[in-house]
Amino acid sequence: MPAGRARHETGRRVARPDWGSILSQELVLALTKTPILLKGFVSARAKEFLGILTGANGGFALIRVLNKRYILPSRLTVLLGGRGGGVQYSASLSRLPNVQIQFYNSLSKQVEPFRTVTPGVVRMYSCGPTVYDFAHIGNFRSFLFADLLRRFLETAGFQVEHVMNITDVGHMTDDNAADGGGQDRMQEAISRMKENKKSGKVPEGAIQDANDPFQIAEYFTRAFVNDGRSLAYKIAYEYPQRTPRATEHIVGMQEMIKTLIEKGHAYVASDGVVYFSVESFPEYGRLSGNTLEHLHEGKGGRVSDQNQALKRHPADFMLWKPDNHHIMKWDSPWGVGYPGWHIECSVMARQLLGQPVIDIHTGGEDLIFPHHECEIAQSCGASGHTSFANFWIHARFLMVEGEKMSKSKGNFFTVRQLLDGTAKFQGETLQAVHPAVLRYELLKAHYRSNMNFTRKGLQDSAGAVKRLTEFRRRLEAEAKGNVAAPDLHHPVVQRFMACLAEDLNIAGALAVVLPWANEPSSDPVADLAAFKLINQVLSVAPLGEGLPGVQLQYYGEFDEDDEAYQAALNLCRELDAARQQKDFARADQIRSQLQSAGYDVKTTRDGTVISV
Repeated sequence: MPAGRARHETGRRVARPDWGSILSQELVLALTKTPILLKGFVSARAKEFLGILTGANGGFALIRVLNKRYILPSRLTVLLGGRGGGVQYSASLSRLPNVQIQFYNSLSKQVEPFRTVTPGVVRMYSCGPTVYDFAHIGNFRSFLFADLLRRFLETAGFQVEHVMNITDVGHMTDDNAADGGGQDRMQEAISRMKENKKSGKVPEGAIQDANDPFQIAEYFTRAFVNDGRSLAYKIAYEYPQRTPRATEHIVGMQEMIKTLIEKGHAYVASDGVVYFSVESFPEYGRLSGNTLEHLHEGKGGRVSDQNQALKRHPADFMLWKPDNHHIMKWDSPWGVGYPGWHIECSVMARQLLGQPVIDIHTGGEDLIFPHHECEIAQSCGASGHTSFANFWIHARFLMVEGEKMSKSKGNFFTVRQLLDGTAKFQGETLQAVHPAVLRYELLKAHYRSNMNFTRKGLQDSAGAVKRLTEFRRRLEAEAKGNVAAPDLHHPVVQRFMACLAEDLNIAGALAVVLPWANEPSSDPVADLAAFKLINQVLSVAPLGEGLPGVQLQYYGEFDEDDEAYQAALNLCRELDAARQQKDFARADQIRSQLQSAGYDVKTTRDGTVISV
């Protein structure tokens, strides 16, 4: 059994030291050894933290408090009950009473108790967008799953350090192959942008030079960030600090490639291309279930026949390719060229999260092979550790009306198309969807099941968001301005969080909250505090809960001058006209379209009226 696996299964929290014998010596020594980090901290708050230490999990509680503001030295972490070195598991340190958090780990293929490298801190990396086009709802299904996971862990008491990359170089059209052959996706984007500028689809002044790949990347990066913020995707509000671009870390990639060559994990082939040697890393294939024999035979179209003679093994994948004619290129020790797709995440995770081993890595299931498999090989090869991320958590695919989403089938939707009412389904223009409804729809299915995105599902999600919003408003009115502190011991909060602690069981969590929203409240002040805590995780009623400084958006509140609302009113008039002409099929079709957008539709003597 690999060493990393053994540590994973047998890791235990180190017993808390005997504070009576060491507090007067070691604790003061450890704290005073870090005067820059904790200047003026010990004397002013010593009694408070000594009180923390005398309670249950005292050392871990102190680490959690300090880690909210400081990066602790390993000496202090070890002293207070941690393990030092940053590679072994600690207790999960959740605030949830009597609940064990556990997630399915794609690496071990089983549900495991969640533990962290550093007590109370979760270092989490998510594969982000490739900014050559607008993000579609399948992308955001994966992104919002990571957002739900993060918000749950934060509500459970963890400090979550979340990083998500933005790929603006090196992603090729044939991304099923580890080498990433074909054409650079940015080159395709340039061709589309030129056409769109000619046809007027691009706003005036948005792109000055359609031949400049950096301008293209900037345009679609801004679009992605705006889409993410529209859906209350938390990390979109941390752009650019926690959302690094690949092109900003070329030097770091080159440094890691040098390290891999020095350690014998990479080599320069006769054509000048730098490859990772998969035979140098025996664990290659563990995440995906592939074997080197399988990859050698090229089963499943994973391995191209091109340039195989130049490699030591057909599955060896590219780290750097000299190509002076490539659309984006940089100087390097191996010639002017560009990096492979996989190296960026290994580098940016290490640089921004500051540790060779992180707690969680998320992404869509399509990234398991080759991308995440290659990340593990690179990261472990460079660091010398037996693991890169202790938990690999992947979201399944999104379907549309039971079919794979594709432009050729007319069921391909970007987020902005659905939000602004320009999405078309099999030729029919769909009514604009409220962002809270779209967020709920993309969150409500368990991440390990294929999600089926349907118009009926949107109607159901609109009804659920409406119910939660009305419940929130009712509690606010009944609380009469009185407030209570958030309490994880509230019975509904306990059940809600317990469901999420079971491998992020969102369906079970919603089954707790939605019936509660129909019940009268015996203590609206406490219930309102509990609902706010729950909505810090869901962020739908209102949209934006848990985002400091962000204006909250309540579903049902809209500006009558809003274009989407005016379009809905026009549909009401069309519905009335269809009824007068006895075209009831058309009337039913329009009614369904309005309901899919989240409107309640009623027929009155004065015609069709809508409400949210």
